[in-house]
Amino acid sequence: MKNSSLFIVLQRMRKPVLVLIITYTIAIIGLLIIDGVDNEGKPYQMTIFDAFYFVTYTATTIGFGETPYTFTYAQRMWVSASIYITVLGWFYAVGTLVSLLQDKLFIREIKRTKFKKQVSSIKEKFIIILGYNQITNEIVNRAIEQGIRAVIIEKDETKANEAILENYTPTVPVLVADAHSAWAIEHAGIKSKYCKGLVSLFEDDSLNLRIALTSKLLNPHVKLVVKSTTKNHSDNLKDLDVEIIANPFSIISSEISMALTAPNLLKLEKWIYKIDNLNASLPSFPKGKYIICGYGRMGQHIYKRLKYYDLEVEFVEIDRTKGSSFASDNYMHITYGNADDKNLLQDLGIDNAVAIISATNDDTTNLSVLATAKKLNPKIMTIARENEMDDFSIFQNAKIDHSFMPSRILINKTTNALINPLSDKFIRLMSKKDDAWASKLVKTLTSKIDESPLLYELTIDKKSAPMICEAIDSKKDINLEIFTRSLYNKDKENNIIPLLLKRNDKYILLPTLDEKVGKQDSILFACDENAKSDIEYISQNIYEFHYALTGKEKRTIFKKDI
Repeated sequence: MKNSSLFIVLQRMRKPVLVLIITYTIAIIGLLIIDGVDNEGKPYQMTIFDAFYFVTYTATTIGFGETPYTFTYAQRMWVSASIYITVLGWFYAVGTLVSLLQDKLFIREIKRTKFKKQVSSIKEKFIIILGYNQITNEIVNRAIEQGIRAVIIEKDETKANEAILENYTPTVPVLVADAHSAWAIEHAGIKSKYCKGLVSLFEDDSLNLRIALTSKLLNPHVKLVVKSTTKNHSDNLKDLDVEIIANPFSIISSEISMALTAPNLLKLEKWIYKIDNLNASLPSFPKGKYIICGYGRMGQHIYKRLKYYDLEVEFVEIDRTKGSSFASDNYMHITYGNADDKNLLQDLGIDNAVAIISATNDDTTNLSVLATAKKLNPKIMTIARENEMDDFSIFQNAKIDHSFMPSRILINKTTNALINPLSDKFIRLMSKKDDAWASKLVKTLTSKIDESPLLYELTIDKKSAPMICEAIDSKKDINLEIFTRSLYNKDKENNIIPLLLKRNDKYILLPTLDEKVGKQDSILFACDENAKSDIEYISQNIYEFHYALTGKEKRTIFKKDI
């Protein structure tokens, strides 16, 4: 109650209303006591209604005249005094009301009330986004494209206003509050049955951990996407049963590992994230000596991967305090200084290095370092960390061989995990395979479908696939092959490749077409646009399903097919 707009109105307007009541009462009592005369000169006493009516329009300076009879001089003297008293009371009340309407606390409570109504009115899937920036803005846009609503909590009022001015369609409710506040997360709808996830991607790992703990206490079943950049915090998040832990630096090091040993796996990942198509050049990294500029979180993750493959690594770090955690047996590989110093790079042996990685948190420094390295060794592979999304065109024009953008990686990981969970699981499962497996899958996808197949997820339930569920209930055996049937020509097959089948908590990677499907199964297909349309029709339309199952048109008059 204390935080409601109604309580604020009642509290602030209590004195002004009391003043109005007292001034009206004094003015009315005076008119009731003072004698008047009627049109015949006989004395009369005003009724309480006449007195209240006259004071009401006089106090507001409307002035309809003397009623019900012409006043005596005594009445006029009293009325003159009453006007000043009541008008001053109105000035006080109106002034207080205007001040209240400009009060920041009152305005904030009005906005919060509006926010709660907006959230409660959402009757479809939505996700809660904590913090508003370029990353979360892109996540919101991708979610809306997939028919999923979003709710934003942002502490900075300026950023919150930017989110409001973004004019999303449908509307995205925005609340100005601390993201770690339990009441804010609760009002954002975390307990709603329509809430499908919460996203916390702050730079502060401790804040993300606190948010994860609060969210799990409010709703143990909600899916969380939480950023973590250290192993300790990642372990703590796992203890809280956080489903999706997004560590951009770990993902980057994993991609470098794939580029070194299984480039076709990285090609598949880039296709799933819609970064490249399957005909793009193979993203392979050479083996040899690597120079890493910047001993930060990204540099340390990459270092561990490179050392795992017994590659020679040299570190360059300008801040001596960062090297204190480096292992003593490898301490000799850190050189302190400015990474774009030509003499320093030459001393490190840039002439015989195969690649240089600039992993600082400053884009200008990264570009400068790689430009210097390219002049000293034109054949060296340049790899950059790109921090700001606004600098994308600059990095393209700089002709960097490979660039890794932590913010873009967070966007891809988050949207894939929340919106396309089977795609995210497929990436995690395929990363355990070798390059030969990935190469075979790439060839199959390109030859059977095209260079950029669509990904489509289907759940066998009453909403998404009622015809399949009905057939299963009637004891019919339905397998994946049914989805390959072309609805245009029964003698042809659609371009479809099942990539993953989820049954209960088990996953089948690249299931065969004779695999039977059951209710609540989820299937990830690679297909083209025509095949996707046919899958939807077969799953939902009784006539198309019958044609796919039997190869015959279903009759609708005089005879009912079974």
